Amino acid sequence: MQKWIMSGLLAVACIFAAALMFTLPGRDQVAQEEKPQMPAVTLNAEQAETIVNNNCIACHGDQLQGANAPELAHIGSTLSADQLYSIITKGKGGGMMPAFKDKLKEEEIANVALWLSEKK
Repeated sequence: MQKWIMSGLLAVACIFAAALMFTLPGRDQVAQEEKPQMPAVTLNAEQAETIVNNNCIACHGDQLQGANAPELAHIGSTLSADQLYSIITKGKGGGMMPAFKDKLKEEEIANVALWLSEKK
């Protein structure tokens, strides 16, 4: 009787493992979800400046010179628009740079990323 119970538990565990293999996301899918895709936008510098003034200068300084956070005045020479979009969207540094995915629209984040990428 104990053999039948153990065999049944093993069969259930195998079925459960197989179901998980087919339903859990793969490494490629997880990597894709972790790296947000920047939507195509046309740069609107005035709108980007307004968004930056309303959301970023408290930490990055009114001239983007860096205050309590990194300097952004020349960030375009080290990071691409896609990299900036990802950082602005997800945040960085364990909460040091907050995520803006729930505060700004994707197009607004993309516009700011494009604007900052031109700061060289």
